[in-house]
Amino acid sequence: MRARRRYHLGNRAMLRLLHTSDWHLGHTLHNIPRDFEHELFLDWLLATLDSERVDALVVAGDLFDSANPTAAAQAQWYRFVARARGRMPGLNLVFIGGNHDSASRLDAPRPVFDALGVRVVGGLPRTPDGQLDCGRLLVPLHDAAGRLAAWLAAVPFLRPVDLPRVADAATDADPLIDGVRALYASVLDCARSRLAKGVALLAAGHCYMVGTALSEQSERKILGGNQHALPSDIFPADVTYAALGHLHLAQSVGDRENVRYSGSPLPLSLAEARYRHQVVLVELDGDRASSIRPIEVPRAVQILRVPATGALPPDALLAALEALPARDDTIPESARPYLGATVLLDRPDPGLKLRVERALEARLPRLLKLSVEYQGAGLALPEAVRATTLAELTPEEVFRKAHERRFATAPSDTLLAAFHELVDATMQSEGQ
Repeated sequence: MRARRRYHLGNRAMLRLLHTSDWHLGHTLHNIPRDFEHELFLDWLLATLDSERVDALVVAGDLFDSANPTAAAQAQWYRFVARARGRMPGLNLVFIGGNHDSASRLDAPRPVFDALGVRVVGGLPRTPDGQLDCGRLLVPLHDAAGRLAAWLAAVPFLRPVDLPRVADAATDADPLIDGVRALYASVLDCARSRLAKGVALLAAGHCYMVGTALSEQSERKILGGNQHALPSDIFPADVTYAALGHLHLAQSVGDRENVRYSGSPLPLSLAEARYRHQVVLVELDGDRASSIRPIEVPRAVQILRVPATGALPPDALLAALEALPARDDTIPESARPYLGATVLLDRPDPGLKLRVERALEARLPRLLKLSVEYQGAGLALPEAVRATTLAELTPEEVFRKAHERRFATAPSDTLLAAFHELVDATMQSEGQ
């Protein structure tokens, strides 16, 4: 009752929430570990939380790059949580699982995190009798004065096995989308039952929404494939802000500025070098968002491309590489820029890679990838003269190719959904 009297007196809660996602701790870029970059990002994040007087941090999934992260990656997360709790004792800390994460691995330290006041929702929680544990999915967020400012519906990545069967769905409806819609509706209804006047309704999720742009090379197709992009009305108009994870390109969903992806804090492929990586600071005044402001994440290691667009013939490419900045022994190996180069050929050149490496011996950037395009065909090397290596294919692409080779047709949507469920189950067993 005391909290409600404050609102009636006009003393609304004021909450500053920082939204981030897709850290992918343990990630490697063409076999180069990113630990150095992640450590600098986490240092910057701690400083930003402090300087911006943030009350709540919400991390919307894909904490780790794989379901079986390295000990070093797990230590980075634990160290961050310990430092954040020690530096800002009142900070609300919320983490949800993504499709790259092992739900059981995230949930395993729950007793310790609960004691520290840190909420981690790795997988969809259920009661002993198998019912959805809505209470575990709801997180009260308090402002700097200790007032209840918001209820957050923290929903982790949903796998097909998590979804309820919707008995009254239309015959032409998609059962996966209807299941996700029903589950989010249940959790949000549970949150609404706890709302007081002036308290905001928030949501967090790890999913792929209609009207958004996938980034190249990095994101897995989730749920049942990209044909299962979720409609934005899963988050109704009374949701003040929805903090989403999965897409590495920071963006809002359609024209809804308050339903948005923060994007990844690091470029997770060479193709993502052009993105503006960011976190999002949301200021709540009572039950409305008074400000939604992206904060750009400083890039610890630069990514270069030679040429900036297109491709160069071998001699021109070698000359451009030799004009790059000279190696500086005062710059540590982990801070040297990454380099992607593209060469234009009219026929295969087996000795080119060695000549490129020699041209870069005294240069500062590190070569990550040498791509080849062929004159006339307008095709990259994987499409023109050699088979794509297995490491360059996603599991779905391997499955599609095998299915088309054996049956001469593309797999159906139903079969793809079953395949994705098997992949997720395999990732979870590997993580355990």
